[in-house]
Amino acid sequence: MLPIKAMILAAGRGERMRPLTDRTPKPMLPVRGKPLMQWPVEALAREGFTDLVINTAWLGDQISDYFDPIGISNNNYPLSNAEQKTLKLHFSHEGRDFGEALETAGGIVRALPHLGERFWVLAGDVFAPDFVFSPAAVERFVQSRQLAHLWLVPNPAHNPKGDFGLTSGGMLTNASEPRHTYSTIGLYHRDLFSAPYCNISSGNPLGIKAALAPLLRAAIAENRVSGELYSGAWTDVGTPERLAQLG
Repeated sequence: MLPIKAMILAAGRGERMRPLTDRTPKPMLPVRGKPLMQWPVEALAREGFTDLVINTAWLGDQISDYFDPIGISNNNYPLSNAEQKTLKLHFSHEGRDFGEALETAGGIVRALPHLGERFWVLAGDVFAPDFVFSPAAVERFVQSRQLAHLWLVPNPAHNPKGDFGLTSGGMLTNASEPRHTYSTIGLYHRDLFSAPYCNISSGNPLGIKAALAPLLRAAIAENRVSGELYSGAWTDVGTPERLAQLG
């Protein structure tokens, strides 16, 4: 099976990170010597997922200027020569097209024409340095009838009640305890972003804002979303304090 595409969400304003994000988009803030978003780009490339879609809004040109394929071969970008040659990027500039970010589901629908039937989605402002974007996980997802497969993490202090329950059979629930936090890493089927779950036209030509959670909860209610727990290092880099803790 050919590797699927991946979408990296990088359009947020990062209000809670101000003043750090007044001049730098949050995914470009440095973590251990390189931009935060570079960690998942490299992790995806290591497993052969080199066809990426990145949405932007606030200071989005900084992101596209840095990751543009023409500039990837500079000495400051530590991908192998093979990875540099195969990396394919498409930028969905929500800020340029609509003046603001379209929220998670709105942004995904905007980029849908550039994604395949199934694709990875992950946030560019989450630090999970050991996560493996496994081709085997993609194979399992392809063989399933699920609309999404999400990786969940133990609830951090800023989200103590969690987001979703998880059954012993690996299915997400909206009500069961204990609940876990969505890591922002998941595999998705494009059907989740069409009727009856989503009523926005593919490509989102009107720039409609839409959250992802209602779509997921509707699909979870129909037993169409699976998941698993991830126990590796994981940080939602949402505040300057959390950024500083990463060293």
